[in-house]
Formats: sequence, C-alpha cells, structure tokens
Amino acid sequence: MSAIDLNAETSPGADGEGGPAADRPIICLDGVTKRFGRHTILENLTLAFYRGETTVVLGASGVGKSVMLKLILGLLKPDAGRITVDGAEITGLGERALIPIRQRFGMVFQGAALFDFLTVYENVAFAIREHRDWPEARIRDTVARKLATVGLAGTETLLPEELSGGMRKRVGLARAIAIEPEVILYDEPTTGLDPVTADTINSLILRCQHDLDTTSIVVTHDMASAYRVGDRLVMLHEGRVIADGSPKAFQAHPDIRVRRFIQGDASLADADRKETGP
Repeated sequence: MSAIDLNAETSPGADGEGGPAADRPIICLDGVTKRFGRHTILENLTLAFYRGETTVVLGASGVGKSVMLKLILGLLKPDAGRITVDGAEITGLGERALIPIRQRFGMVFQGAALFDFLTVYENVAFAIREHRDWPEARIRDTVARKLATVGLAGTETLLPEELSGGMRKRVGLARAIAIEPEVILYDEPTTGLDPVTADTINSLILRCQHDLDTTSIVVTHDMASAYRVGDRLVMLHEGRVIADGSPKAFQAHPDIRVRRFIQGDASLADADRKETGP
C-alpha cells in the first residue's frame, strides 16, 4: 500500500503557497536504500524535511528511523539513492567535506550520550570546541546560557552520574543547541522518562523551535510526544513511508497499520494481515 498524504492542503509542497511548506526542502532523501548484510532497513525512501517545521518520524523498532538520522549526518552511507542538504548532495562526501555540513546540525541522542568522565560544563563545551573556533570566554557564556535555557543553570560542575535521566536528556539538548544549529535531530528524546519529565522535554523541544527558529526531526515511539511537538507526522513501515500528514489527520488515518501503531492495539493484527497480505 502506498503512502497516503492526509493533509494535502498544508503538506510540504502541496500548493506552493504559505508558510514553510512553500520553501524548498532543507533536507531531501531521494530513493534511499540502506542494507546491513541481507537485511534491508530502508528501501527506496523518498522524504523531504522543510525549514522551520518539526517533523516527527514514527514507526516500530527496526524500521530504520535512527538509521535515517545517521544517513542525514553522513555517519552512514546509503547503498542507493541520494541525500541533499539545501540542494547540495552529500551522499558521496568524505569526512573532511562533511564537517561544514555537520556544523549546521545538533543531535540529541537516545541515551543522551554524555561523557561520564566530563562535567556538565565540559560535556556542553565539547560540542562547541568540536565545531566552533570560539574563545573560552564565549564558550563559558554560551554554556551558561544554554544550560539556563533547559532549566539547568548552576549544574556546570556536576558529573553525569549525579544527574537524573531527565537531567541528562536536558544536558544533551543543551549540548545540541550550544552551536546554534539550523537543524536539530532528536533520537527518542522521551524514551525511559516518566510522563511529567517527558512533557518537560517536549516543552523544551517546542521552545527551541520557537526561540532558535530551527528545523527539527524527532524520531519517537511516543504518540503523546508526537502529537505535542509535531507540525507533521511521518510513519515508516518496512523501510518506506506509508503515511505523511498533520497530527490531527493522523488520528483518523485510514491505513490499519497506522491505526494499530498510534492506538497501540495489537488486536488489529488480524485485520492488518487481511488488508495488507502476509
């Protein structure tokens, strides 16, 4: 079954008028396929991300959501297809040529991916030192401001082991926004968090988009988070896009595979097999 555009009046590029949808995409995946051995993770994936939008990418475990983020960053290479950033193809670029591309991105990793042996200050400053040639005074000021943005002012001297899971996520977000990126990639930002802490992370995602005017791509299984932060939802199934639309439209999606996922209803499995085949 092909992908269904549920929101044609506002979907990116639908009518060429109004809002970020009228702009050309900042990131394009065109016919991207990625395999690991005999296992195909993404198959002929075509998907565009538009400036200023928060796009939430949904799908079951193993459908290639995190792999897609790594392809966008150039950490993995596709086996087929092409990837462009602002119209420039990055697919075949080497590590050195990818540096200026990666400087435009911030990444919030699933497990925060903090360095255990570094303080909060050094973890946030690490990203700046990797990507910006700034004097230490500017780094110090930036770290303090970004930690304040995520509600962690005064935590500079703490080690990751002294932080709760939600605090570690927020340090990871502070690190991602420290270089003032154009695009922020979020890999399961609310996984493992209680509902209140998860909602705090969602609020920070919205704040970053508003205050920093970023483009955001959020990979998640969390439907509450998807509905809260997403301007647009995309669902992957067996390496392809099967749905693309607004959060409101997704709630009335006609594809039973999508309904089963967003409702978390395993009892729809039999109907799924009847509709889509074995």
